[in-house]
Amino acid sequence: MELRQLRYFVAVAEALHFGRAARRLQIAQPPLSQQIRRLERDLGVSLLHRTSRRVELTDAGRAFLVEARLTLAQAARATEVASRAAGGHVGQLIIGHMASAELDVFPRLLPAFRKRYPAVELELRLLGATEQFEMLRDREIHAGFLRLPASDRVLTVRPIVREPLVAVLPERHPLARRRALALTALDGERFILFPRSHAPGYYDTLVATCRQAGFEPTIMQETKRLHTALGLVASGRGVSLMPKCVGRLRRPGIVCRALHPPLPDTEMGIAYNAANPSRLLRGFVTVVDEVFATGH
Repeated sequence: MELRQLRYFVAVAEALHFGRAARRLQIAQPPLSQQIRRLERDLGVSLLHRTSRRVELTDAGRAFLVEARLTLAQAARATEVASRAAGGHVGQLIIGHMASAELDVFPRLLPAFRKRYPAVELELRLLGATEQFEMLRDREIHAGFLRLPASDRVLTVRPIVREPLVAVLPERHPLARRRALALTALDGERFILFPRSHAPGYYDTLVATCRQAGFEPTIMQETKRLHTALGLVASGRGVSLMPKCVGRLRRPGIVCRALHPPLPDTEMGIAYNAANPSRLLRGFVTVVDEVFATGH
């Protein structure tokens, strides 16, 4: 059975006349009659009752007409979906991200992307920088958002958001009374950080920043999860250094304090495989560039 045969049958069933159906289809009548007979032979049933004066649908023909219309409509939809997917307007994108992207990237990016590509499904996966690089190389995800510095010889990695680091303290900590503090004031404190394997470049930057201030940070506990880290700080287990955006959470039990003298800003970057031919990915990266003006 071919879609062409279904179209021919629907035309005859609606016109109840081979000549009119042939004119509607812009074909000669004999080939039309041949295709309808072949369809009936393939199905093993009579769809039309023919006389010298009229054409009528059989019971089987009436039932088949309903399904034929549905099949043709679904085939047309499938063609449209395939065309839109080829043009990068439908489909699925899998995006890896570190937790803080939920605070300083997604609130700005996702509404803009969904407005332009409403039929594209975004699957967001919470992943560290190391995991993102591995999955990007294997094309298990399309793009990732991670804390810099980070680099890979295969992937494109570039900054999109820049913001200062802040000290995250328990609200009852003596330093919490200050509006701003020197990084050296954290000398001797116990730190809550993430494992180095989660984001090696970012981890090394935080540790190096402390060393440049004249002290070695004492790592009390490590966790990959932002909310777990904030909970540990709130419970008084230690302090942390985090991007300023964590203050937007307004987490009870913690305060965020500016650091002076000014420290190097922390950057969130996008990573993707430029060799990936996906038009969806190219469209996604274009929206990222427009929303964040490439790092500003």
